[in-house]
Amino acid sequence: MRSKWFLWVVAVLIGSALAFAPMTFAAEKKAEKKAAEPAAPAKMEEKKEAAKPAAKSATGEVASVDAKAGMLAVKVKDKEMSFTAETKLLEKTKVGDRVTVSYTEKEGKMMASSVKTAKAPAKKAEKKAEKEEKKEGKK
Repeated sequence: MRSKWFLWVVAVLIGSALAFAPMTFAAEKKAEKKAAEPAAPAKMEEKKEAAKPAAKSATGEVASVDAKAGMLAVKVKDKEMSFTAETKLLEKTKVGDRVTVSYTEKEGKMMASSVKTAKAPAKKAEKKAEKEEKKEGKK
């Protein structure tokens, strides 16, 4: 009789272990998925921020323009900077115009995102002449 009870208890324990084992594994897998999911979007956002280049700008005189090829050269202080731009941005730009170019650097190239006409800086001599004319007009 004792051996029957012992066999019965062992059978129940083995049966319950086999019945509940898949449930515990499934619960563990769900917990692992939930823990891994929030980390993935955060990593993607970090990559986007790291990959996004900083916007820069340069103001100078247009040295050359090739709207068809999408190329623009601007003389900024003592150096000439070359930009790649869309044809739309360069249609109204002419050599000698003073422009401000907003750009980003990608793969070693400067990609213009906007080209705006800038006001030409007044020369010191012109400013003095204007001031003198105003003074004479007041007298």
